[in-house]
Amino acid sequence: MTNSSLARSYLKKASIRLSLLRILQGKKAYSDVVREAQEIVELALKGMLRQVGVEPPKWHDVGSLLVRHADRFETRVRECIPRLAEASSWLRGEREMSFYGDVDFIPTEEYREEHGRRAMAEARFVVGTARRVIRPARRGN
Repeated sequence: MTNSSLARSYLKKASIRLSLLRILQGKKAYSDVVREAQEIVELALKGMLRQVGVEPPKWHDVGSLLVRHADRFETRVRECIPRLAEASSWLRGEREMSFYGDVDFIPTEEYREEHGRRAMAEARFVVGTARRVIRPARRGN
């Protein structure tokens, strides 16, 4: 398996999950929208890194690596890196609380529609950007 084929696999998984966010949002499962968006963003960004030859680490927020390796991306993608890194950072910060909560933070009560909308918008942006970097396999490959 090459970096490119693994990158395509990550993008495929992120794209499939992206289609589920609308269902979760419609069911007012805003904390789940945030959690799933985090995983979508993580997969897409790690796919982008793999596509340009950077082995992604096992941690969740890889925005700093995008910034560090910005020169490996085309200009139109490089211009998006600040927003990609911000999305990664924000969603990483929400990862555990959106899923587990805490005794004084109940995810199903604390997350609101605007959190879900923001998470969906960021996930769409990241996946859209990743599609510019990670190209489909050529026929016969």
